Amino acid sequence: MSACVPTRHNRTSRSSRPPRASGVKRPHSPPPPRGGRFRIAGADLSASITVFLLAVPMSLGLAVAMDAPLEAGLISAAIGGIVAGLLGGTPLQVSGPSAGLTVVTAELIQIYGWRTTCAITIGAGLLQILLGSLRAARSALAVSPAIVHGTLAGIGVAIALAQLHIVLGGSPQSSAVANALALPDQLGRVSPAAPLIGTLTITVLILWPRIPGRVGRSVRRIPAALAAVVTATTVAAIVAPGIARVDLPSWRSHALPEMPHGPVLALATAVFTVMLVASLESLLAAVAVDKLSADRAAGQTAARPAAGSAPPTSATPALALALPSGTSAPAQSLALPARRSDLDRELRAQGIANTLSGLVGGLAVSGGAVRSSANVRAGATGRASTVLHGVWVLLATGLLVTVLEWIPLAALAALVMMVGIQMVSFAHIRNVHKHREFLVYGATITGVVLFGVLKGVAIGIAVAVTVALHRLARTRITVTDQGGRHLVVVRGQLTFLAVPRLSRTLGQLPQGGDAVVELDGFFMDHAAYEAIQGWSTAQTAHGGRVVFTGRSGGRIAEPASAAHSCCRPWTPWRNHHCHDEPGRVPETSHDLAPGPALGKRSTGRIRRAAHTGSTANTGSVGSTDRISPTDRDANRPADHPADRPASHDASHDMTIDSPDNAPTPAPAPEAPRLAGGNRLISGLSSFQRNTAPLVRDELARLAVEGQRPSQLFITCADSRLVTSMITASGPGDLFTVRNIGNLVPLPDAESGDHSVGAAIEYAVDVLKVESITICGHSGCGAMQALLGGKPDREAPPTSLWRWLRHGLPSLERMASRHHAWARISGRLPADALEQLCLTNVVQQLDHLRAHESVARRLAEGTIRLHGMYFHVGEAQAYLLTEGASSGLELDEVFDRVDPGDAPGSGELERTGV
Repeated sequence: MSACVPTRHNRTSRSSRPPRASGVKRPHSPPPPRGGRFRIAGADLSASITVFLLAVPMSLGLAVAMDAPLEAGLISAAIGGIVAGLLGGTPLQVSGPSAGLTVVTAELIQIYGWRTTCAITIGAGLLQILLGSLRAARSALAVSPAIVHGTLAGIGVAIALAQLHIVLGGSPQSSAVANALALPDQLGRVSPAAPLIGTLTITVLILWPRIPGRVGRSVRRIPAALAAVVTATTVAAIVAPGIARVDLPSWRSHALPEMPHGPVLALATAVFTVMLVASLESLLAAVAVDKLSADRAAGQTAARPAAGSAPPTSATPALALALPSGTSAPAQSLALPARRSDLDRELRAQGIANTLSGLVGGLAVSGGAVRSSANVRAGATGRASTVLHGVWVLLATGLLVTVLEWIPLAALAALVMMVGIQMVSFAHIRNVHKHREFLVYGATITGVVLFGVLKGVAIGIAVAVTVALHRLARTRITVTDQGGRHLVVVRGQLTFLAVPRLSRTLGQLPQGGDAVVELDGFFMDHAAYEAIQGWSTAQTAHGGRVVFTGRSGGRIAEPASAAHSCCRPWTPWRNHHCHDEPGRVPETSHDLAPGPALGKRSTGRIRRAAHTGSTANTGSVGSTDRISPTDRDANRPADHPADRPASHDASHDMTIDSPDNAPTPAPAPEAPRLAGGNRLISGLSSFQRNTAPLVRDELARLAVEGQRPSQLFITCADSRLVTSMITASGPGDLFTVRNIGNLVPLPDAESGDHSVGAAIEYAVDVLKVESITICGHSGCGAMQALLGGKPDREAPPTSLWRWLRHGLPSLERMASRHHAWARISGRLPADALEQLCLTNVVQQLDHLRAHESVARRLAEGTIRLHGMYFHVGEAQAYLLTEGASSGLELDEVFDRVDPGDAPGSGELERTGV
């Protein structure tokens, strides 16, 4: 069945976006404030203490690693918590001294001194404020993830090498290369005290989260970093009293910024580097916090027992990830929905925090993934925990100076070294390797370690561009003679660089011969399209036949001149009907390949943009030709909604329709609805113009031969459920019965419904169908009505309630302890409504077996029953296991139907044709 591909101006036109004052929230806008007062929940108070206990040793350790004044680390932690916490766009993110800037700040202090470094921090903060005001935060995340994670990993390697020298009792060198070269000499003159304390700190850090049993659940409430530092401090006080410790100078000697001195270009580069690293670290941490808080909210929702049902027997994985072992989320957090970050607001807040931190002599500030994840896992519900953590740090700088000066420098160095090691994430390495970006990742790490952050990023970008150009220019063209017909296989992207080879290969084929052109790529530019189009036209003119296919060989439908029609003949159900738009008259389509391509399927979709010189959403002038991926290893569909230009001329469109891996389009703006009569007439007119000529022969055959459907399909009357679409069926395939709630009344029920019974009897005894499917769906209004209030059995007030009485057995089955819960493969139902929708399918199958005609055919073994559930939001079908459908199994499990499932495989059998 062909898929409708709407024109781009219908999807991404700027005029269709909601105005700021309309009240419609943008994708990353913050939720509306709940009140003007700053509220402190009990969960926020406890979470703030947890983060404070983690932030103090971390801040001191980063200050030691940067060779900065130790109080500067505490200052930046306090300002990051209070200022960025109050003003930021990510309420649960905790800001403080930046681990990503450790190497950069250490180099700046060595070159310019501490006071000029503070001035550079101020400049970076002002630049962040400017970029946040220009709404450039989202653009910062457009950098390849391989470059971003490679940069952070390179910084982590440099941090670990530098701190290893302090753990061994020495002093770090000026660069990562110098630290690596000096390591053998440092090992030759190591003193025992510092390495032992460092080893003890690392051991506690690793083993603390792994303490088993009830004791482990209790002690893990204390952050591992705090436990490691306290343990190392206690042991050092006993066995190594002379070890180097923290030395907090008097606040009277605290240095404030000065006017920067040095070459203007070098200072500007330093400001830009600090801004870039701090911004990327903060924005990436904000996105991570969004995901972590969403996982926590999903876990808490799944952990809550559904109304009227027994609670789950085990915690969900998301909840286990969101909270520390042995803890539970406070009651206040259970009702908190997952929040999306306002990244521009977060960037402005980070800029303000950096400006203030530099003014009072603090380190550069950024959002930290370690502190933020600890905040989320501790059960924080809002920004109060972040702000309170900053207040506790501020109080500690004045009241706990004596206690802090007992901490050994080796313990802090070991703590920061572990942070650096954790910045080299194996999960990121696996991810970039999977997407064939490891070369970019490795080049960025090497560049950062050898040459510094800014040069390393530049090297990563250069390698990424080179790899992209190589992939773009790499095209393989092969020709195979298949006995009078030639198969031309084009693998790779079709750009102007490949046009000479493509034209030469196509020109060598005999004129007027038949050819199949298999396109295996996801990009085609104008030059390549014109070359293929011109050759195809000439070949057809000489009597040849040309068929374009995707990777699997399925034929491509190419409405080359369906210029102004966004709908295909088989998809008049789309809400954005072409015939609904004023002044739009669909034209007759013209295929590159002769003959109708209706109903043919393949594995990809080609979308070719117009070359009208319009400005695309990405900001580039002009448009590009895109082919969505047929290769499963492709990184991202080129036809991604975010990449589509605002205007589009469909006169050169080619589409390859894919049931397997076609990209899912974003929701298009809904066209204005016509009045009922006008809409009906318009739809009928469209059918007569576009669809009737294509199906007239098939319908004429059915009119003569009569209907012989193989299946009876009983489903809900919900308008979102299009039976022919989800079963890939056509005229004559399904005998369909639709009613509210896909109910099958019992044959002997009082005031039973004879319409459904008559349809079942006719389908089974007259049409001799081979199978019957009962299909429920997500968000069923009938099931929601049953959950909201039971109809009175004695005196139902309306026709609707009289009908819904037939669903009461489903409600009773769900509440009964004698029946197992109906489940979706791999998970429990999301809520009570989904549970009832699933249970209703199973119950109606029982009602179906009670009908005499069905029972007789089941006894003969000439009919099969199927239960089906369709999740509307996911466009995903689930089939009840065969044993449960037959009433022979107690477990009622709906298994997911995957694109590769074949009819009759395993226990499942497709209900479609």
